[in-house]
Amino acid sequence: MADTSYYVYALKDPRTSPAMPFYIGKGTGTRSYDHLARPEDSLQGQRIKDITASGNKVLVTRLVDSLSEGQALKLEAELISAFGTVETGGILTNAVMPSGLGKKSRPTLTVPHGAKEKAQLGLSLLKEAVLEFAKVNPKGTNSDTASLLGLRSDYGGGSKDYLSYSVLGLLMREGKLAREGSSKRHVAQVN
Repeated sequence: MADTSYYVYALKDPRTSPAMPFYIGKGTGTRSYDHLARPEDSLQGQRIKDITASGNKVLVTRLVDSLSEGQALKLEAELISAFGTVETGGILTNAVMPSGLGKKSRPTLTVPHGAKEKAQLGLSLLKEAVLEFAKVNPKGTNSDTASLLGLRSDYGGGSKDYLSYSVLGLLMREGKLAREGSSKRHVAQVN
C-alpha cells in the first residue's frame, strides 16, 4: 500500500484580506509549522518575522491531505507555478531559482507562466537525488549516476550523459560535490 501521509500546505499573510499565500510547500507530520518555529534567513523567513512583529500570526492552511509523495510534489509544483515566485513577478517567497541562473532573456522566445518554477523544482529534486547517490557511492562515476538514476538518454549522439553532467556541474559550483583528482568520480563534500 502506498504511503499517503503527505499533504500540501500554504503559509498565508493575515494582514491582507483575503489572506494571501506567500509560501506553498509539501510535507508530513508537523512540517507546515516547522517554518514558524525556526524562520530561515530567506524571503519566507523574513515574511514570517514581519508578520509576527506586526502582532499577527501566520495562517497555516493544509490544502490537500492524504497524498502520496509524488502527488504532493506535482500539486506543489502546479501551485507554485500558478502563483509564481516573487523573483518571477508572482506572490510566493518560495526559493526555487538557483542564484545567477535563469536570468537570460530572449525576445523571440516565450516562457509559459510557471514553466521556470516547475523546471527549478524538478532541478532541485534531481540535484538532491544525485547528491544522495554520490554520498553513498563515493567510487561511483558520472556514467553510474546517469545509468542507475535513469538519467541516461538513448539518443544516438554523443551526449547521453549531458543532463547528469549539467547537474554535477551545478553541484560542484555550489561546493556540494568535488571531482576526485583527475578521475571521473565526483565525491560529496561534508558540510
